[in-house]
Amino acid sequence: MSDSALGRCRTSSGAVTGFVLRIARESIPATQVGFAQLLGVDLATVQGWESGRRPMANMKVSALLGLRRHLPALGADKAVVALIDAAMDADRIIGIALAQDRENRMHPLAEWVHNRDTAHMIGWAVNGTTPPSLADRPAPQRRGAVAKAPLLPQQERSAFFEHLRSAAESADRTSEQGVLLHRQALYLSSYDRTQGATLRTAQALHIRRDAPGGRGWNSHWTEARSTAVGLARLGDPEPLLRFIDRSMADDDVAETANLNYWAYWLGVWDHPQPNDGFMTDRRSTSFEPVALLRRLVDNLHPAPGYVELYVHSLWALLMAYRWLPLAAPDLAARLRGQAGLLLDGNQLSPRARREISSVQYVLRDNCE
Repeated sequence: MSDSALGRCRTSSGAVTGFVLRIARESIPATQVGFAQLLGVDLATVQGWESGRRPMANMKVSALLGLRRHLPALGADKAVVALIDAAMDADRIIGIALAQDRENRMHPLAEWVHNRDTAHMIGWAVNGTTPPSLADRPAPQRRGAVAKAPLLPQQERSAFFEHLRSAAESADRTSEQGVLLHRQALYLSSYDRTQGATLRTAQALHIRRDAPGGRGWNSHWTEARSTAVGLARLGDPEPLLRFIDRSMADDDVAETANLNYWAYWLGVWDHPQPNDGFMTDRRSTSFEPVALLRRLVDNLHPAPGYVELYVHSLWALLMAYRWLPLAAPDLAARLRGQAGLLLDGNQLSPRARREISSVQYVLRDNCE
């Protein structure tokens, strides 16, 4: 696709943020006219924000901060307002990928470690999948045909994924920033489900699937984890099962890295990180164990491969903090029910069955 053609096909650069703002407005609830009056701006400004034609990222920093802080006071859902940051991150990543002039810029995927909310916002824009954090919200009554997702036009989606694959291939993996760019771009490529794209991404991931080359923690551990999870997303759970067994189990540093990564990915550890170095931080104050347990229990994924990673992570967390069932009896009760269902099924590996049985023992020992 030529730069001029891409320039003509682009419709907005703030669509994801605008969509989140619209959901925040509707949670008040307020019409666009009423919202504009509440904020003291004209209707065209609100319409420009929500459509993405007037990106909120172009606002003055003080005005943007003021708006975000004012929304809860107007009655907007705080959980939705909290997603504005992730939406702006997603818009920035998409915008850079579609930009005609990328020279002399550090790629945003090389600047910081993105978390699940950002990934889900990108997935929302490229395949229309509603983020789980917004999936259960009641749909308000709207007049006329209204888009259900900030879905990019097909031409932009193709250009975005092509850019991700190119960025992953050209990343300098001798630097921290290059390694981060490579693994994050390659992981996000797994969101492309168009004909032929899944095979291309799977082939690229398979090339890197054995990057660690040894047991336990090493400098390639994070890349290997993202690669294995990406392949599981594409329907191949075996690399993730091998990764758990070879590169995580029975290695204290790797187990710490996995729990720290989960805490960051799920939003328990909410301080932005410039690289993957935070994962080996073994300080007990790195994350709040009860909060991580809650996120893991809430998001326990039944898909092959994923369920093994969740089971192992829950086991490692409860082995490290055996007092957790006493601190969160509601979570312990839910987890006991989930553990029983998993053991009744036949999708778990022998390792996972041992680990979920150990989880049940810890729960019984601390709850009865």
